[in-house]
Amino acid sequence: MKILVCISNVPDTTTKINFSSDNKSLVTTGIQYIINPYDEIALTRALELTEVSGGTVTVINVGDTSTDPTIRKALAIGASDAVRVNAAPRDAYFVAKQIAHHAKSGGYDLILTGRESIDYNGSQVAAMVGELLDIPSISICKSLNIEAGKAVLEREIEGGKEVINCSLPLVASATEGMAEPRIPNMRGIMSARTKPLIVVEPIEVAMLTTIAEYDKPQPRGQVNLVESDKVEELVTLLHTKAKVI
Repeated sequence: MKILVCISNVPDTTTKINFSSDNKSLVTTGIQYIINPYDEIALTRALELTEVSGGTVTVINVGDTSTDPTIRKALAIGASDAVRVNAAPRDAYFVAKQIAHHAKSGGYDLILTGRESIDYNGSQVAAMVGELLDIPSISICKSLNIEAGKAVLEREIEGGKEVINCSLPLVASATEGMAEPRIPNMRGIMSARTKPLIVVEPIEVAMLTTIAEYDKPQPRGQVNLVESDKVEELVTLLHTKAKVI
């Protein structure tokens, strides 16, 4: 089996985020970047599948040279090789076009992504890649198995779960439960230095969106504590201050 895993380079969840004075760009100084956690889940499941049935796992990232350490970590976790599209990931459509362009000639049986990146939370790339390649895409999967040459995927739905059987090739986005992310061991870290990391130039893609401005959420306000027996006071605050009733 030949699997392609799409990985994003995202700020660590503990990183303090700041924007430029004009709110047009992210201030990257001092930011620690990691593999997008949902992508790590997808990568681990891909490795588990190939360990059982054989095959290779290639990771692909759209980014400049600053993302190389993140890609090398994916190789250390166990990926066979890597591809970096040498361009800043300006939006989901741009990223999906680059991935689909590479995948068209790659002969992949399965393309995996995370359900979303933790910086933009767009949940768009997997579906776009599926559409561009004209193959099925299944989102937010909690489990993925290959049985008799077909994929069996499980998704949560309201009040239960949904089990889907799908022929290959397909695109699937992973969420919690599909696999437990792995920590690279010393052997993996050492072998990552010699694994192939191919850099390719991006294809031209029309610019359909631009970022007008970044902004931070409003800081949390003061908490008002109301005694459990003062129902009228609570109702008044909900009406006059919170304005929810």
